[in-house]
Amino acid sequence: MREIVLDTETTGLNPRGGDRIVEIGGVELINHIPTGQSYHVYINPERSMPREAFDVHGLSEEFLADKPKFAEVGPGFADFIAGARLVIHNAAFDIGFINAEFARIGVDPVHWDNVLDTLALAKRKHPAGPNSLDALCSRYGIDNSRRTRHGALLDAELLAEVYIELIGGKQAALSLVTETAVSVGGSSGSGLARLVRTRPTPLAPRITAEERAAHDAFIAKLGDNAIWRKYSTEA
Repeated sequence: MREIVLDTETTGLNPRGGDRIVEIGGVELINHIPTGQSYHVYINPERSMPREAFDVHGLSEEFLADKPKFAEVGPGFADFIAGARLVIHNAAFDIGFINAEFARIGVDPVHWDNVLDTLALAKRKHPAGPNSLDALCSRYGIDNSRRTRHGALLDAELLAEVYIELIGGKQAALSLVTETAVSVGGSSGSGLARLVRTRPTPLAPRITAEERAAHDAFIAKLGDNAIWRKYSTEA
């Protein structure tokens, strides 16, 4: 399964009121494991930068003046996220902006079926909160010391680590032992299955040679058809 952990920075809070995206950052996961592939772009919003927004992300009008406009990067961004589930913290905010930008250039909107909101996931797992990105980093011991201001790519990288913890931690991506699926339930036909973990090195026997010899001698008295002969070292 391909997922893109995504974050955006904007000029404000209202895409319908003229606010625009100024930065997009995305990190690719395959089966919940980072692939090393990412997407990052700064965008000229074609408008002024309110002081309140600048104080959040530090992206000035001067810095963004020579950056590409969304019309130039939008198709490539759409290709990058195509077919992937988008993992976003407070997804309604980012999807609202992304779909507003897509509408301006005639690209199909992102459908909510392809979106996972980690804020909603965190609220279910930690109903007492807090569930901001910084709070979740603290809860899970994730180093966010570089996050002095909001930044789309850094926040996406941090969210990717938080997301893995929210769905069960890094153990889900590791396989340190051989596992064999077996059916349990006998003749009842329950169809239940569990995983039997095979030790890489068998444990040392806990019985002595004398005890094993006495056991084999006992089995020999049970007759040729005794089922225990199947497990006897004499068989």
